[in-house]
Amino acid sequence: QVQLVESGGGLVQAGGSLRLSCAASGSIFSINAMGWYRQAPGKQRELVAGITTSDDSANYADSVKGRFTISRDNAKNTVYLQMNSLKPEDTAVYYCNAAIRSSRQAPFHYPYWGQGTQVTVSS
Repeated sequence: QVQLVESGGGLVQAGGSLRLSCAASGSIFSINAMGWYRQAPGKQRELVAGITTSDDSANYADSVKGRFTISRDNAKNTVYLQMNSLKPEDTAVYYCNAAIRSSRQAPFHYPYWGQGTQVTVSS
């Protein structure tokens, strides 16, 4: 069984910073990629940032480029999201996602989700 546990959300004023963490644990043979999504009330879940575990290749939503930075620690199966210059429109529940192969016998990397962490940015 695989678990993703997020931490680091909270309430911050506009212009402030937060750092989210997501640690994967359990039956893990390999992780292909990790990323962060967010979902604001009444809106669809959207990709914020993703990173591959092989070459650190990262991609970002246009709305967060230059403000957010994704990084990972492969030894700890952990992905981070440093969020700077936060805006009220960044308010959402942030979800961690990872493509994980649970064993050598598993045929593919399966997408797992964390439980979500609330980020609220006040104006």
